[in-house]
Amino acid sequence: MTAAFDELTVDLSSVPVPAQRPAPIEAVRALELPPARRAGTIWSVLNAVVAVLIVLLVLPVLLGVALAVKLDGGPVFFRQTRVGQDGRHFRMVKFRTMVVDAEARLAALQSANEAAGPLFKIARDPRITGVGAVLRKYSLDELPQLFNVIGGTMALVGPRPALQREVDLYCAAARRRLMVKPGMTGLWQVSGRSDLSWGESITLDARYVDTWSPALDLKILVRTVGTVIKGDGAY
Repeated sequence: MTAAFDELTVDLSSVPVPAQRPAPIEAVRALELPPARRAGTIWSVLNAVVAVLIVLLVLPVLLGVALAVKLDGGPVFFRQTRVGQDGRHFRMVKFRTMVVDAEARLAALQSANEAAGPLFKIARDPRITGVGAVLRKYSLDELPQLFNVIGGTMALVGPRPALQREVDLYCAAARRRLMVKPGMTGLWQVSGRSDLSWGESITLDARYVDTWSPALDLKILVRTVGTVIKGDGAY
């Protein structure tokens, strides 16, 4: 089981499938962890340049999605404070996929939570709009995060940007994911997305932090294209 994860940075085809389950998060090394491999300034600048190019390339899509969300009623964008690298807060932006009072309805839905750990996920969340369901399936709601990448608060690849209430419940191994910039996509996103358990997601994020390299980022970006097209595990 452990061997499968040791090969993740070499061959992304070895990411977990239903027949392969990683060890629970309690089994992740908590002592004598190596320093996180951080992207240098040049790689961060390259991320921003690529993000600008993507924005120019998908500008018609951005405008079309914005119009669809606006016609659905309410604001186009959803902005939320997330926890970034080294615990710094930043404002993440995405296209709105839920009803305007979604946050106010959260408490009433806690008993229906289907996610483990500190996450909150419902496969058929009643707060998601019709347009929002389509945007989430194909990750189109994430496109405005390109501007977060341009601004330097996010990277194209990295762990998902967490909420403070999630971080407050992190164990030592989970906090390791805060040592790098959060990303628009990441190792867990191309390995099952929301179908993964909390332990599986954190194990993959920890592996990413420990073994980061430009080559790994490029492999994940290539895998992301196929994952987004399939739309599996997104809700």
